[in-house]
Amino acid sequence: MSTLTKPTGTAAARETPARRPSRVDRLPYLLLLPCLVVIGVLLLWPLGQVVVMSFFKLDSVRQLRGDREWPFVGLANYTQILGDPFFRTVLRNTVLFAAANVLLTMVLGTLVGLLLHRLGRRMATFVASCVMLAWATPALTGTIIWKWIFDDTSGLVTWAFNALPDGLSQALFGRTDWSGYGWFNSPLLFFSILTLVVVWHSFPFIAVSVLAGLKSVPSELHEAARVDGASPWKVFWKITFPLLRPVFGILVVLSTIWDFKVFTQQFVLAGGTQDRPTFMLSIYSYAEAFSPPPKYGVGSAIAVILTLILLVVTGLYVRMVLRQEDES
Repeated sequence: MSTLTKPTGTAAARETPARRPSRVDRLPYLLLLPCLVVIGVLLLWPLGQVVVMSFFKLDSVRQLRGDREWPFVGLANYTQILGDPFFRTVLRNTVLFAAANVLLTMVLGTLVGLLLHRLGRRMATFVASCVMLAWATPALTGTIIWKWIFDDTSGLVTWAFNALPDGLSQALFGRTDWSGYGWFNSPLLFFSILTLVVVWHSFPFIAVSVLAGLKSVPSELHEAARVDGASPWKVFWKITFPLLRPVFGILVVLSTIWDFKVFTQQFVLAGGTQDRPTFMLSIYSYAEAFSPPPKYGVGSAIAVILTLILLVVTGLYVRMVLRQEDES
């Protein structure tokens, strides 16, 4: 009876593959190098300059050109900002505005995404194309259109309210003539219109992203749930939402970052930087840096604080994602 013997000598050397010394493949890093250089030049270098400027007292263009010295003040700019009661008002406005916009954008975008998923192919393409017009419209162009809609003399909203019967308008609003009514004078009305503009411009991206996520959910799960008698509400929260939680997480973080940085829409609707009660961090930084007398160091400190807040939000999300991956 023959037995299997382990090959030895030259035969064993031929059967055992030779181990190659491990080395790092440098090709991916070389391919990423041009992108990293562009990011460094266009993003990291200006960001570093802003951080450096926040530690100096800069109040003239001649200092930025290098014609005058930069007096070093350390953390004085940050102390001035954090100790200012108006900064707390601006921070409150920013947080409340971002929270309301993220909530409304996510809800509206999710509903539209669910609608597109239920429509037929042709109708879904038509609706998605119409919805994406808002996303494709530049922020400046869209805001100018909305400002005309709420114009106090020739705006569409003013015309619609003037078209109401006098008795109904008096009973509901206490006035009959809306010509010359300042829609942007009240902080509450201003933030309401600003929220309308931002949500209108942002929800198409959420809708399309949710639709893409829904396409990856197996239809058998929804069919089985409907056969078991589950309502659409339970189907969404028990099946759709858990499967799309990573998608919703990314969208919430992106929406938070975008809404914290809203500048163009507010600047156009307010007509500049005169309406201080409606300031948020981005326009507050701009006003401090460029309104006469300019305070570039203080404006840079506000910009750094805004960046740190957004980094904290992003860090919390990344930590949450990593924790979910460890638990799964």
